[in-house]
Amino acid sequence: MGLGTEILFLMVLGLVFLGPKQLHALLRRVAKAKAQFDHAASTLKATMAAELEHPDSSQDSFKS
Repeated sequence: MGLGTEILFLMVLGLVFLGPKQLHALLRRVAKAKAQFDHAASTLKATMAAELEHPDSSQDSFKS
């Protein structure tokens, strides 16, 4: 089974068990969560890249 076939199978199962309205609401929540995760990942990536470019500027805050 390819990835497309598995996704189609899960969608059909969701449609059977949840119905069209609840499946739509669930997919909207999943899409929103994925968008938030992608945003957090890109922010983390940008922060890490900035820290790797200028590591001396943040080391003062870690000194006791």
